[in-house]
Amino acid sequence: MELAVYNSEGKATSKKVKLSDEVFSIEPNDHAIYLDVKQYLAAQRQGTHKAKERAEIARTTKKLKRQKGTGGARAGSMKSPLFRGGGRAFGPRPRDYGIAVNKKVKALARKSALSYKAKENNIIVLEDLNFDKPKTSRYTDILNALKVADKKTLLVVADHNKNVYLSSRNLTAAKVVTASELTTYDILNASNLLLAEGSVTKIENLLKN
Repeated sequence: MELAVYNSEGKATSKKVKLSDEVFSIEPNDHAIYLDVKQYLAAQRQGTHKAKERAEIARTTKKLKRQKGTGGARAGSMKSPLFRGGGRAFGPRPRDYGIAVNKKVKALARKSALSYKAKENNIIVLEDLNFDKPKTSRYTDILNALKVADKKTLLVVADHNKNVYLSSRNLTAAKVVTASELTTYDILNASNLLLAEGSVTKIENLLKN
């Protein structure tokens, strides 16, 4: 697949970029995508939830009432989960929700997600951006010129670019990542994928192996 390279004014230049069929034109594997996205979302969970059980509650253990003759069930402690203020039965405890996914499966998932974007013609290749200072309005102008300002976008740059990142940070529908940080979830979560010219080679080198 060959795509034209656009400049920051939204106009096609004379340059073209050929996207590797091994990365951008494979038969998508939906199950690999499911596993990778599931792992990503699980890793976002803090797992710090905690509820006190009856052994951790500071309440009296004095017997509340006589064993028999009250017409009610036996009760020996205010810590019981049956009473208001008692400990919770089988309450949540801190845990790690992380799951393991093989590297080859994760690579397959990213290639599948990229192939979906390429098939839907939702990939735009840009000339490498270089801002002298952070400027949100300039980044917005680029999105307007490309006619994607009203859509959720993901810009992939070759290397970390602080000024470009800071220029996009205040925009809720825009995100900037480096090629090495690219995830399946981010690709699928964006309506349009913007690839800086220099990032294409890096993405292909990361996923071809």
